[in-house]
Amino acid sequence: MCRVIARLVAGGTAIAAKDASIHKLFPVAVTPSEGESIREWVIRERATRTIEIGLGYGISTLFICEGLLHTAGREAHHVAVDLHQSTRFANCGVQFLGEAGVAELVEFHEEDSHLALPRFLSEGRIFDLACRRNHRFDGAFVDLAYLARLIRPGGVVFLDDYQLPAIRRAVSFWQRNVGWEVEEVSQSDSDHQWAVVRTPRTRDSRPHYHFLDF
Repeated sequence: MCRVIARLVAGGTAIAAKDASIHKLFPVAVTPSEGESIREWVIRERATRTIEIGLGYGISTLFICEGLLHTAGREAHHVAVDLHQSTRFANCGVQFLGEAGVAELVEFHEEDSHLALPRFLSEGRIFDLACRRNHRFDGAFVDLAYLARLIRPGGVVFLDDYQLPAIRRAVSFWQRNVGWEVEEVSQSDSDHQWAVVRTPRTRDSRPHYHFLDF
């Protein structure tokens, strides 16, 4: 897997097996340093079940799988949701997972997260760590609302694009109203700034009228 990551990072471009289209990976994909941070958080949390919104070119997924193999070996399980994998990304993310030999660790869903997440909730799924990417407030807020119920108590959400006001605003609701805590924020970056937030370890006991402006 390290060889696949190194090749993609060094080349910066890739050819899709699906249609031979050429793809410039960066700045769409996460940077190597962000990927390493994701991997370290997976290891730190001893995560065995993870979920990711936005497979894209699969760079972050490869780093997540590295962390999962470290903590749980082949018993680990990762779920990735990406509506645009076969269109915008020409299946490059799925392709690279296969090239790295970790495709069997990943359960992939090519659909909108707003359809997939409530289904996972109805199935009773629980995850240790989530990684999500979405540039708009409404998409981020709805995803976080479902992830709040899908992540184990005291679990973490790794958020990309934290430099965007929409993402910070969405997170601020969960901080102010639900008690999520920001554990780490990367240095400011115009393309990729990330943050890690931790969910409360206790059950939500707010009264039904509770609301704090955010």
